[in-house]
Amino acid sequence: MQAVVFLGDRKLEFMEFPDPTPGPGEAIIEIKASGMCGSDLKTYRVKGGAAALGMAGDGSPIIAGHEPCGIVAAVGEGVSEAMAKVGDRVMDHHYSGCGVCMHCTEGWSQLCIEGATVYGANGHGAHAKYMKVPAHTLVKLPDSLSFKTGAAISCGTGTAYGALKRLDLAGDETIAIFGQGPVGLSATQLAKAMGARVIALDIGEERLELAKKFGADEVIDPQSNDVVSAIRDLTQGRGAQKSLDCSSSSEARRAAVQCVRTWGTACFVGEGGDVTIDVSNDMLRRQVSIVGSWTFSKTGQADCAAFVAERKIDVDALFTHEFKLEQAEEAYKLFDTQTTGKGVFLM
Repeated sequence: MQAVVFLGDRKLEFMEFPDPTPGPGEAIIEIKASGMCGSDLKTYRVKGGAAALGMAGDGSPIIAGHEPCGIVAAVGEGVSEAMAKVGDRVMDHHYSGCGVCMHCTEGWSQLCIEGATVYGANGHGAHAKYMKVPAHTLVKLPDSLSFKTGAAISCGTGTAYGALKRLDLAGDETIAIFGQGPVGLSATQLAKAMGARVIALDIGEERLELAKKFGADEVIDPQSNDVVSAIRDLTQGRGAQKSLDCSSSSEARRAAVQCVRTWGTACFVGEGGDVTIDVSNDMLRRQVSIVGSWTFSKTGQADCAAFVAERKIDVDALFTHEFKLEQAEEAYKLFDTQTTGKGVFLM
């Protein structure tokens, strides 16, 4: 089968791989939708690719893509029907650890004490016709959800859901969401479904327009406003109860801390970068909590899918671009501009 491999330095290549066969405890997913995630851009952009990020395993080419959704095509020995059977519609919790440590047993394989395989980074991912995974990583896709929605929940939308749960967002609260890329737009959409008031921030006009369509009550362009003052003006001078940074921008992270009210909480979900705050004035003397959130547990992924299905949230609307896998070079050149909504490969 042909599959996409990131070479780094904004280059990718189609390489030939054998169709996978399942070993004991494994399953093969026939990929129907493989999402494009902002964190893919790290490997796509950096010179040297995954190896330069210390994620390349034994140095062999790794199939890209960590937002898998499709149908179980085959299962290996020891896989029960309750776990997976041929024909099941599934997503994948794209991590695998030792399976026995405290984090793995709670569904947080990415935090495995022994180290985790991250599919699409140091294990073969979903930008191909088939993907082989441990059957225990599979998450059932509700019948009412499309494969595209399942792909989004497999990372970007699931990550937004996990962050909102980490914030313990309530329906009577205001949340400021910094960055309206795919994760930020998902957070806007989900926070509205949870009943919250959403202030969406981005420097891109197109993304702010998308945020409005997804239900944002207010939108702010940080290039044209004093962000903290603008948020306080919208909240009777008090600030938002919660904030979420999906941008990785140092300035946005600082503003996310400063814009919350006394006893407020700021959450960082955007990868990479750094931030400098005045610990006393920005945090301690206002009793502000700062938390980090990294994706979601396997149970959290299933919960997100159920939430989306029950509330009939139109996650498909996140996708502004659809591609065939053979269009991967064109797709990632566009996605690299970070001016669009979400992209997906449909098989």
